[in-house]
Amino acid sequence: MERWTGRVALVTGASVGIGAAVARALVQHGMKVVGCARSVDKIEKLAAECQSAGYPGTLIPYKCDLSNEEEILSMFSAIKTLHQGVDVCINNAGLARPEPLLSGKTEGWRTMIDVNVMAVSICTREAYQSMKERNIDDGHIININSMNGHSVVPQSVVHFYSATKYAVTALTEGLRQELREAKTHIRATCISPGLVETGFAFKLHDNDPERAAATYESIRCLKAEDMANAVIYVLSAPPHVQIGDIQMRPTEQIS
Repeated sequence: MERWTGRVALVTGASVGIGAAVARALVQHGMKVVGCARSVDKIEKLAAECQSAGYPGTLIPYKCDLSNEEEILSMFSAIKTLHQGVDVCINNAGLARPEPLLSGKTEGWRTMIDVNVMAVSICTREAYQSMKERNIDDGHIININSMNGHSVVPQSVVHFYSATKYAVTALTEGLRQELREAKTHIRATCISPGLVETGFAFKLHDNDPERAAATYESIRCLKAEDMANAVIYVLSAPPHVQIGDIQMRPTEQIS
């Protein structure tokens, strides 16, 4: 990780869960981390914690609604002005709404598309352009995917969400191919976890907190820190090694 010291990483959805854990880990390894979310209160608190702990890097909170392209473009413009540009882009933000295919609300589907697919694509494009204009040839784009992007489980409330994560699987491989065609050594990776103990299920089942809690009580789940460790592993690989996809589940998870 020494080669990343002092370089700039963007982490989307950095206020809680996986995003917060990843942001903390990168700061611990000396990176300048721009952490974005719709609300930055928790990121500001995390930044203060990192500073108090004496971590060598810095966490810069940035307020951004990833469902709004103008806000994404404004964020990249600000990063260019203040920090030259992005060297690592971690597309972590994602969400699921309980909208089945036969009865779901269009609004819920559209929200998932906007955040899980469009925002990932826009941030990827802008991160690549940032690297290209500065002749950065060793950057890295990491998409936090899901095991739902590799198999469809018999739960109607996550079928549309699963479709968006299948899109992330295809986007990551397409990105790898385009980066190779562009003759760069910028790498593309997705990390696909199973059940991770975060607030994710509570947003999915926001009308049924007991069901959400039960999701995490049935087995020993992955922790956000496990995901952060996977990100560090991916970034630590030698420049000639491209890790395409890490699929990781709790040992006790069935599917």
